[in-house]
Amino acid sequence: MKKLHLFFLVILTALVASCEKVIDVDLNTMAPKLVIDASIKWQKGTLGNEQTINLSTTTSYYSDQIPTVSGATIFITDSANNIFNFVETAGTGSYNCTNFTPVLNGNYVLTVLINGETYSATETLKPVPPIDFIEQKDNTGFSGKDTEIKAFYTDNGATEDYYLFKFKPSFSVIPIYFSQEDRNFQGNQIFGLYRSDELKPGQTFGITLSGISKQYFNYMRILVSIAGNSSGSPFQSPSATVRGNIINTTTEANYPLGYFSLSEQDNRNYIVN
Repeated sequence: MKKLHLFFLVILTALVASCEKVIDVDLNTMAPKLVIDASIKWQKGTLGNEQTINLSTTTSYYSDQIPTVSGATIFITDSANNIFNFVETAGTGSYNCTNFTPVLNGNYVLTVLINGETYSATETLKPVPPIDFIEQKDNTGFSGKDTEIKAFYTDNGATEDYYLFKFKPSFSVIPIYFSQEDRNFQGNQIFGLYRSDELKPGQTFGITLSGISKQYFNYMRILVSIAGNSSGSPFQSPSATVRGNIINTTTEANYPLGYFSLSEQDNRNYIVN
């Protein structure tokens, strides 16, 4: 019997040792794709004239660097044919505009010219109600050890509306996103909910509520679903490619990643107590 126990001990030791070996996995790679981060955000109470669009490309799974894209021509046109140019800060892939004019429910067209190809998208700037108040409850959840944060707002009962919550606790590098539609609470007060056992007194907790289009709502819902194992963040390594609303009008098959969105936002910085 002792010999048998010794045999199993040797096998177990070998298995544990084998788990410590570094294994390089050859992954199939595809040609880099253009990524257009064109999120126009208008914070309530501000002019909204300063906006930024970022260009980058996809990279390999193991890379910790995001390649930026320089040399593009970028502009947004509104329904009155006003043109807002976005000028790159040299070599950064970050394109800035200082005279953008946001108009609620206004239609806008994005145009990106790069490497002989034209990318375009159309979207509407959606309004958002203010955050009414924030409520905290302690000792909640299945464990009874969670802290719960609720941000309440009142829906506009006259329209079909879609919303996006962004929760950013100070202990987390990556924010959490949550999309919501008013189908079941037209004209009523509703809330966005965040719950965690890592929330502690004195921590800051950022909350952003954005008004979004139905198309962007569907896009974010898919992204958050894909990122389910990443605590709801859409900005992890995705298991599938999700196409946004930006098309390549020169070569249709060479579509970019990213989305052109315009949102009015209301922000709050809450101190956990």
